[in-house]
Amino acid sequence: MRIVILGHSITSSWGNGHAVAYRCLARELSELGHDVLFLERDLPQHAKHRDLPRPPYCRACLYGSVAELRKNFIDDIMTADCVIVGSYVPEGAKVGELVSGAGGVTVFYDLDTPLTLAGLKEGRCGYLTRKLVRNYSIYLSSSSGPILEKIEREFGSPMARPLYCPADPETYYPEAITDRRIWDMGYMGTYSPDRQQSFEEMMLKAARKLKAKTFVVAGPQYPEDIIWPVNLQRLEYLPQNMHRRFYNSQKFTLNITRADMKRAGYSPSGRLFEAAACGTPIISDLWEGLSEIFEPGREILISRSADETMDYLLYTPERERVKLGIRARERVLRSHTAARRAKELEDYIREASGAARLPKAG
Repeated sequence: MRIVILGHSITSSWGNGHAVAYRCLARELSELGHDVLFLERDLPQHAKHRDLPRPPYCRACLYGSVAELRKNFIDDIMTADCVIVGSYVPEGAKVGELVSGAGGVTVFYDLDTPLTLAGLKEGRCGYLTRKLVRNYSIYLSSSSGPILEKIEREFGSPMARPLYCPADPETYYPEAITDRRIWDMGYMGTYSPDRQQSFEEMMLKAARKLKAKTFVVAGPQYPEDIIWPVNLQRLEYLPQNMHRRFYNSQKFTLNITRADMKRAGYSPSGRLFEAAACGTPIISDLWEGLSEIFEPGREILISRSADETMDYLLYTPERERVKLGIRARERVLRSHTAARRAKELEDYIREASGAARLPKAG
């Protein structure tokens, strides 16, 4: 198939996890024999941090406006077998209106489903409208569970299906880090006000109390008035090619979920799968559906407070810590790889269009 993806970014992973998901998904679609064109809005913040300006597995082209998109790429969009528009695409609603006239299967890929639906309800979603939800052939959601029925029943999608963020075992895997000190616990994530209370409790409070332990936080946009513990290292920007090293440099990594995603449940982040693929033991907050993705106590540890986090750091036997990471990685390899996500996407496209009308891959 000829597939056109209009996503937030594939050329720059700065301040967003979308690029990581799109990169491995585009690569695996290419491996399946599909031709992939990725169209990306040329944004200043990404222009300064393009860590993959020319992906080797797809064509990546930039456009400066919706008018320029229409002028230069309308033929690609109208004649593609499938056109995918992602969440947080600048002027995404206008892009969606443009795409709605395409002849192939049209897909909205929501990497931020609970945030998107909250925005739709409040009338503040710039990249999607209720009309477009009904117009897209498929609504792909990074959340599963009851929210899929809600997308169909309340918002009118003809077909809502889950597509969790993919893990890439070719990029994320265990490796020994011997040339520097290993942190006792780390966290990767862009600053978010709705995560800050949990972040203060589970990371900063634990770091201040465990002065003999070492901590690290990677991610941009944190307020300047945060008082960081002296035993915590700050990394403002971490390019994607350093993520594996970052996870493998931690004894434990912390996962904190956005408030809307936590309320919705069944909303794992891509970072969760990245860390697990590296075999790094994960300490996570609790939300509905987590136990269907990783088994608590066996593949992931659940924390509700600084005290529980500190207990894991202080009292988990080393042998059990290592086994925890191994079991989480095994779960990812079984259920959450990029290759599996690409096949799921392929199946959804065929389901929506009718297999007889589309060419077979390969």
